Amino acid sequence: MGVNNSKKLAAKCSFLSKDEQHIVSNSFRLASKNSEKIKEEELTKLWGTQMDSRLLQYINNYLFGIGESRTQTVELERFAELFVFCTRGTVEEKLKVLIISLGRSDSEFNELPYILVKEYVESIVASYMKIQKLSNTKQFKSWFSRGCFTSAQNIQRLAESLSHDLAAADSITRRALEVWLQGSTVLGQLLLFVFMHLYNISHKDKAQVSGEKSAVEEQHTSSEKEKDRSLVPFCRGLDLIPSYPSLLDLNQIVFINANLPQQYQLEWRFLFSSEIHGESFSTLIGRIVNQGPSVLVVEDRNGYMFGGFAPANWSLGPNFFGDDSSFLFTLAPRMRIFPSTGYNQHFQYLNLHQQTMPNGLAMGGQHNYYGLWIDSEYGKGHSSESCTTYSGYSQMASGKDFTFRHLEVWGLGAPPPTPQEKGERSSSTSVLDGNAETKAMLKMAGRTIHSEGLRDAPPNN
Repeated sequence: MGVNNSKKLAAKCSFLSKDEQHIVSNSFRLASKNSEKIKEEELTKLWGTQMDSRLLQYINNYLFGIGESRTQTVELERFAELFVFCTRGTVEEKLKVLIISLGRSDSEFNELPYILVKEYVESIVASYMKIQKLSNTKQFKSWFSRGCFTSAQNIQRLAESLSHDLAAADSITRRALEVWLQGSTVLGQLLLFVFMHLYNISHKDKAQVSGEKSAVEEQHTSSEKEKDRSLVPFCRGLDLIPSYPSLLDLNQIVFINANLPQQYQLEWRFLFSSEIHGESFSTLIGRIVNQGPSVLVVEDRNGYMFGGFAPANWSLGPNFFGDDSSFLFTLAPRMRIFPSTGYNQHFQYLNLHQQTMPNGLAMGGQHNYYGLWIDSEYGKGHSSESCTTYSGYSQMASGKDFTFRHLEVWGLGAPPPTPQEKGERSSSTSVLDGNAETKAMLKMAGRTIHSEGLRDAPPNN
């Protein structure tokens, strides 16, 4: 068929943008070997190593049909339709792909078993993780090179978390699937990443030969680039610590990161680990105070993993603070997000050395009934059976009162500017002079107080 013919055919597909015509026509030409149709075995050969085997079967079902109506070839329009539906399709279009991929007729569809939908989602998650490894982006490498891998169990947990809203019914109606897809923004991001990769394989090959930019770089809009890269943040700080993998695997990182405000999805900074920095509450404080928004992850003695997103700067004091972008989450034995209810503003609390107020770190709830509590007596924690601060909340730890074996904290984005950087110091006093308690904590944590000797000269009389 040749390059020009494939471009002419793509141009006739009115639903393709000019950028999409370029991507789809080149991909079709590669898969069809310059003919007017793609053979199933050729597409399987091209895409089979790039994704989970179940997703390959679903894609083939959509493109080539099921049972007696199955054909051996597919034309460009159907091939282009799959790309558009999966990267920017409407709810109805994505539902059509799901229904036909699972072997049903779109026109005669009534209900689907939940287990089939869950497996469909799992095939997308597994393909996303496989493509992350194949693409080997700097974001992926920053974690993988430090021993952060992907486990099959957490692929299943992530898929279950993305589909659990449907789990109440054994069979799912079309309307229920529409509502679910409408709210499944993370699943949409995964689909976008997977299909942009599949349809750009030919462009990457060409770029490697010619030394030019790949079509992924040239044809993505800025919003598509943002969606692709924001699911895996860049890991900063672990390269300074030999032989230490994070508690988290890549599925768990994607799960947390996808639920963060977008401005915090690009980079995580390693702040604290009980394995590296010791089991000391004062050290924890010294490493997280004034570091900006953060993610805390706890693993209790029974293997339950959970934590929270703290949007405000941690600072010592007897009062709650923070804002309603805060949330709690569980990672094991299942993945769940608990967003703010708006009922109260009890998002963050950090206190020490006070006789009249609790001493420790808290997120949510109220004194003695916290969503998450890390006691100043290191190693002890509390997770109440209910929490008014966070919606859908259920006890996160293996028991209401628990002991934990690991605690990890990550800063998000760049740390906030110091008072010196903001130009706030104009007298001979140090920024720490007015906060003796924080100063003491930093000393206890073994951190150098660099500003101690950097005082401005007193003004001339």
